[in-house]
Amino acid sequence: MWQAPPAPVSREWLPVLDMPAPGAQNRWTVLLRLLLLIPQFVVVWVLSVVAFFVTIAGWFGALVLGRLPGFVADYLTAFVPYDTRVTAYLMLMLDDYPPFRFRTPEYPVRVELRPGELNRLAVLFRIVLVIPAAIVQGLVYAGWWMVCFVIWLVVLILGRMPQPLYEASAAIVRYRMRTTAYFVMLSSAYPKGLFGEETGSEPDGPVSATRPLVLSGGGRGLLVVFLLLGVVSWVTSSITTSVNSGDDDNDGINPTQRVIAPLVPGPR
Repeated sequence: MWQAPPAPVSREWLPVLDMPAPGAQNRWTVLLRLLLLIPQFVVVWVLSVVAFFVTIAGWFGALVLGRLPGFVADYLTAFVPYDTRVTAYLMLMLDDYPPFRFRTPEYPVRVELRPGELNRLAVLFRIVLVIPAAIVQGLVYAGWWMVCFVIWLVVLILGRMPQPLYEASAAIVRYRMRTTAYFVMLSSAYPKGLFGEETGSEPDGPVSATRPLVLSGGGRGLLVVFLLLGVVSWVTSSITTSVNSGDDDNDGINPTQRVIAPLVPGPR
């Protein structure tokens, strides 16, 4: 009996990050990494300010058109890879200094973005929808920075980044890029894939060391550690802020009021 062929399964496309495998790094550039990046920090800050206003214009445009206006898509598809290249260099993942250009096909860190049609309802509530992904991205990124000095020492001594650490760091860079791309409406696909993909997930075979990004047990373990450290950092920061705020705002208030003050809404 004749049967209709199965309907094609739509595969949600996510922005992808292509990076080379970890290699040898010049210890001098590792030692002076933050100093070397000062000019890039200034450039990224300026570009970020522009991106903020361009994104607002893009939000209104996407609500009307169902897609980003051309000039918005052009700027943001240049800004997100630029920011990603600087982040990867900052996190000691490679030794090639990021150029001061938007279009850098020769640079080993590449981001593929495909802006297209957008769901207007998802655009309307984009700032709310992105919150869970932004929290995860913020926690794992903060956790990495809590041990950045140790990571810096390891790369400085070895002259390269160990494979498990490279995998975890690449996962953070990629998830951060995907979260940014979703927030600025360059992608309709919700950020995912923090813990990587399975072997063979690329139908045509591996394209780069991070496409597909297959994490070993060590890489996954480090990501969990970074997440936990991020939670610890957030809790510690919240408690410290609450205590300092209580000390500053509640001088002269009796002990009972000091205890209940953080639980009472409204101005202090």
